[in-house]
Amino acid sequence: MNIIETLQNDGVGVLATDTVYGVVGRLLSSTAIERMYQVKHRNPQKPVGTVLIASTDQLDGIVDKKLLNRAEKYWPGPVSIVLPVSGLDYAHKGLGSLPFRIPDDERLISLLEQTGPLATSSANIESQPPATTIEQAKQYFVDAVDFYEDGGDSSDKTPSKIIKITDDGVQEIRS
Repeated sequence: MNIIETLQNDGVGVLATDTVYGVVGRLLSSTAIERMYQVKHRNPQKPVGTVLIASTDQLDGIVDKKLLNRAEKYWPGPVSIVLPVSGLDYAHKGLGSLPFRIPDDERLISLLEQTGPLATSSANIESQPPATTIEQAKQYFVDAVDFYEDGGDSSDKTPSKIIKITDDGVQEIRS
C-alpha cells in the first residue's frame, strides 16, 4: 500500500513537512487521530496539532468562510492560523479551534489534494526533542507507525509561526 492509500485507510506515518518532521494522519479520521496520540504518548487533553491543507476548499463546512478568506493572505508558507472549527471534538479536545496551514511545498500540496486535510504533530515522543532526521523518528517510533518518508535533515528548519484569527482581529501566539 502506498502512502496515500495508507492515509486514506486510517494509517499514521512520519514525513517531512515544510517546517519539521511530523507524525501525520487524516484529520477526518478519529481512528487515525487516536493512533497519533498513542504513537506519540501525547497528553489526551491536548489538541492534535497543526492541520495541513492543500486549499481552503478542504475546510468547507468546518471553518467559517469569512475567517478563511482573512487567513488566505498568510498562505502558502510557514504560518499556522488558529481558527474556530465546527465538530472535530476528537481533534481539538474542547478548545473549539485548530491551527491550519497551507504549506509552500508542491510535494505536500499534491499529497494533501489526494488525502484531504492531514493532522500533524512534531515527530517525537511527548516531552522529547522533535526528530530532525528520519533516523531519529525511527528511534522514537520503531514500527508503531505505518510508514516513514525521508525528507533529509530538517535541523535548519523551524516550526511555523502561529497566529489566531477571530471576528475581533488577529493575535500572534508564537513568532
